[in-house]
Amino acid sequence: MKPTPQTLSPMRSLLFVALLVPACNPTAAKPQGPPPTPQVEFVLPTERTLEDWNEFTGRLESVDAVEVRARVGGYLQAIHFEDGQLVKQGDLLFELDPRPLAAQLEAAQADQQRAQIGLDLAQSNLDRAMQLVEARAMAAEELEQRKADAAGAQAALLSAQARVTSAQLNLDFTKVLAPISGRISDHYVSVGNQISGGSSDSTLLTTIVTIDPIYCGIEASENMMLATLRRQAADVSADPQSPTTPAFLGLADEKGFPHAGLLDFVDNRFDADTATLRARIKIDNADGQLIPGMFARVRLSGGPDRQAILIPDKAVQTAQDSRFVLLVGDENVVQYRPVQAGRLTEDGLREITQGLSTSDRVIVAGLFFARPGATVAPRPAAPAGSPAKQ
Repeated sequence: MKPTPQTLSPMRSLLFVALLVPACNPTAAKPQGPPPTPQVEFVLPTERTLEDWNEFTGRLESVDAVEVRARVGGYLQAIHFEDGQLVKQGDLLFELDPRPLAAQLEAAQADQQRAQIGLDLAQSNLDRAMQLVEARAMAAEELEQRKADAAGAQAALLSAQARVTSAQLNLDFTKVLAPISGRISDHYVSVGNQISGGSSDSTLLTTIVTIDPIYCGIEASENMMLATLRRQAADVSADPQSPTTPAFLGLADEKGFPHAGLLDFVDNRFDADTATLRARIKIDNADGQLIPGMFARVRLSGGPDRQAILIPDKAVQTAQDSRFVLLVGDENVVQYRPVQAGRLTEDGLREITQGLSTSDRVIVAGLFFARPGATVAPRPAAPAGSPAKQ
């Protein structure tokens, strides 16, 4: 069937519209140009003097800790402290009913008086016997007996005096005093209870720990501790009789290591099971912020000061088990450079121990668009702390 003029008219209209649409959209018809050159920002590595140090995890310990127990048993009559308060050595903490022991003291004092009377009588008989012996009115054997009686009376008096002293001590021990200064725990026994005393199995009443200064115990590997000890030995200006190795401590919620102390103690042998050496840091704690039992981060000097090359940590990238950075090379071509990275400083810079010089241009921004071998448009990165561009 041949097309008629009526069927050709709509087809011509559609063809005209199809040709007209590209003409009305000049952008679609314009050929695409090359993509823009990626922009990157770079920094030059900085050189700085760094002190070598090692980090440990330690636990805070009180210098002294005492379990408070009564030295005599009895009825607990009074408690003279508030739970958790600071106490001083000699403060009255607990008081037992003193009446039973006061009665024992009175009985011992009566025995002492009786022994004193017996000694006085024996001494009088001895003096009279000596006069009779001189007058040849008494045998020498009788004199020896009087001397023995006097000696026995003297021994009885000494024994009675010892019982008085013991009874007085027991009476004094009804007042339980703080053996050290520090922070006290809560009372473990309430008033009205009968407690035992005088042995290691006596009733535990409370505990006291010292808070200023405070210790932090650490377990150090052999290599780390040897580096610290050798640095201490190399310090010719140090007094060998006093600790000189500085140490710094930080709690879990603190940035850095704001608490300063000294390496106070190093054990005399390594633990063969863990291959570690026990050491201890001594830190001032006047404000009581450090509490025994807390975990802490400890930093110890681990070697002499050295010159180090530093770059922002965000510039260091990782590929499997290696690290690398991207550089702006000659003619602004991106270069791949493997590096050896060291520790991270407190201000966010990463030490580069091998692979960079201070003249290398290290890319720190635009890394997503930078590819090794590609040409980029570099510009220096804004210094840290400068206001951001709007």
